Amino acid sequence: MKYLSAAWDFPTMKQFRLLGLAMIIVLGMTTSGMRFATAQDAEVQPGAGPAAPVEAAPGQNPAAQPERSVIPVTPAQAVTALGWWGLPFGLATLISLWFSTERLVVLRRARVIPKPFVDRFLHHLREGTIEPDEALQLCDENGSPVAQIFAHGVRKWGKPSVEVEQAIIDGGERQVSQMRKHLRVLNGVATVSPLIGLLGTVWGMIDAFNGIAGSAAMGSPEKLAAGIALALLTTAAGLMVAIPSLIIYMYLSGRVDRLVMDMDRLAQEVVYSISAEALHERTRS
Repeated sequence: MKYLSAAWDFPTMKQFRLLGLAMIIVLGMTTSGMRFATAQDAEVQPGAGPAAPVEAAPGQNPAAQPERSVIPVTPAQAVTALGWWGLPFGLATLISLWFSTERLVVLRRARVIPKPFVDRFLHHLREGTIEPDEALQLCDENGSPVAQIFAHGVRKWGKPSVEVEQAIIDGGERQVSQMRKHLRVLNGVATVSPLIGLLGTVWGMIDAFNGIAGSAAMGSPEKLAAGIALALLTTAAGLMVAIPSLIIYMYLSGRVDRLVMDMDRLAQEVVYSISAEALHERTRS
């Protein structure tokens, strides 16, 4: 019988499908826009002659002239290009780092299930060399999550096993709730960050197309490509925040589940040692 319960709270598959569909639509719009711009550039105006070649400066080799990049390629350029869109991603990164570090510290096994305390406590219970008041005092002094669960069972010392089990279940639910505290924040960061990135991409693409439509250079694919590249930076930034957050969320959720299973096993030993049935069996032997 499981005394402690643990539930996974991942985003639903429907949410993932909707996000994937939206990203496919955005990428399709991007591809169509670039093809349209290329086609416009390839059209030849009636009566227009070939464009005159650009002459290089005296003493300079035209082939040696470096091409100017309009797409951010370094982290500093990307942060500058994001502009105010970088604020929500920076805030999400800080939140993820803060709560990830806090949960990694809180969910250390040595803190949740201290082995020296558990071994000594269960040894005294098996040998019958400890009284209820002393056992409760040991649990209060230790203060770890498993000690708090043991304390709920010790308060029902000598009662039927059903009552002891129920007391441990109630205490275990409180401790599991504390252990899972703030994990939903990481889940929220992993879910919301790509959506913010998608919103930034759509917003940036609208702005890029408006800029092209309102300018005289309708056949300038480099301007359209630069605008779309800057817009797609928000999606990349959202994924860069969401992927590590989701990984650490899955890892911490798995750690909580493993700790809960171990505490459940140890709680069973407490029930078998302090319930009325166990004490009666010990006195008979």
